[in-house]
Amino acid sequence: MSQPCPCHSNKLYSDCCEPAHLNHSSVTTPEQLMRSRYAAHELRLVDYVINTYHPSCNAEEQREGIADSVHSDWCGLEVTNTEAGSHENEGFVTFNAYLNEDGQQLCLTERSRFLKEDGLWYYIDGTFPQAQKEPVVDERLNQPISSLKVGRNDPCICGSGKKYKKCCG
Repeated sequence: MSQPCPCHSNKLYSDCCEPAHLNHSSVTTPEQLMRSRYAAHELRLVDYVINTYHPSCNAEEQREGIADSVHSDWCGLEVTNTEAGSHENEGFVTFNAYLNEDGQQLCLTERSRFLKEDGLWYYIDGTFPQAQKEPVVDERLNQPISSLKVGRNDPCICGSGKKYKKCCG
């Protein structure tokens, strides 16, 4: 008997993300790829996450950082919006992903961009939309630089809204 899908779609894993995990070419939409990548985090499928980055991202070179992210305590996903891109081979998915860290539940909100190339959808990059209009004070800035730790998928501390790895990293 199949288990509920880790992407929180209310479908069975065998009917939702498992086909994508077994065959990347079965993914037909950006949302399906995003959900399967999230499920891969919960299932700790590092190779799937790496293989579904756009080839221009050189994800294999970032295997250790990606594995660290995959091995986090992911616990929930909400897809809040899907949008077509500027052409048929581009799409966007905005989501909230939840994880437990140091006894707290954290929420990562991202607007991910996906590109379709040679018949396959890939994750290429994302931005971090701000829910509030007031400036956000990043608590990481209230510590000595020598102890500052910024994860590759964390929002960049410069405030650009991009991931650290795609900005100042």
